[in-house]
Amino acid sequence: MWFNDTPYEHGNANRRARLKVRGLCAGYGAFLVLRALDFEVKPGLTVILGPNGAGKTTLLRALNGLIPRTGEVLLDGEECPEKTHELVQAGVALVPEGRQLFGQMTVLENLELGGWLVPKRDRDGRIDQVLQDFPKLRERASQLAGTMSGGEQQMVAVARAMVCAPRLLMLDEPSLGLAPRMVDELLAIARRIADAGTTVLMVEQNVKKALAVADRGYVLERGSLVASGPAALLARSSVIHETYLGASSRDTTTAARALRT
Repeated sequence: MWFNDTPYEHGNANRRARLKVRGLCAGYGAFLVLRALDFEVKPGLTVILGPNGAGKTTLLRALNGLIPRTGEVLLDGEECPEKTHELVQAGVALVPEGRQLFGQMTVLENLELGGWLVPKRDRDGRIDQVLQDFPKLRERASQLAGTMSGGEQQMVAVARAMVCAPRLLMLDEPSLGLAPRMVDELLAIARRIADAGTTVLMVEQNVKKALAVADRGYVLERGSLVASGPAALLARSSVIHETYLGASSRDTTTAARALRT
């Protein structure tokens, strides 16, 4: 087991973040990917679903200031910063698609880099807490990250993000390329982090498993949100089937209206 069974220590109910997005547009040069998105991320675990090319990764890149955006992004009612160091200081952390670890550095060194903006007096304590929460990483602290499996590297990437004790954690396709058992454990960790007080926003293609751990979901299709609702309701809806397997615009619009809350 990668994650400690004891209650997670990083979050608390008084630190839960809320993100509100209005009219968000973003893309690459003249190519617009996201079109006037309106949504809200409340305390708990929110998942953004959609097939390849829907704009999920672009959305997280826009929210984290990695590409230009227009529209309004509010963190706890105030304008959300766009520069990386300001986001970290505001309590926002991103686990990017593909993990982006430093393969020739050890697990411990990668965790230390995750806390580069944390004052030295706090950093060591936070790293120690993360190693308690991920006991297998303590066992492998001196192992080069590049020699680990994909699932093991993903655990390091999540642990690295948690060194900053974020109020809002964003996960970009965390299950991509992982074995089913590791997917289950990773999504269970995301659920535990959310339950302990860190708001989690996750984009995923593994629809069934993501909705099983989420509180609320949004469905993104071709850069537009076509449905939203409680995760349990989305899991039973026809919108998911239509979005992934294809449906007429009229059918999709009708289904979206039925699910919006």
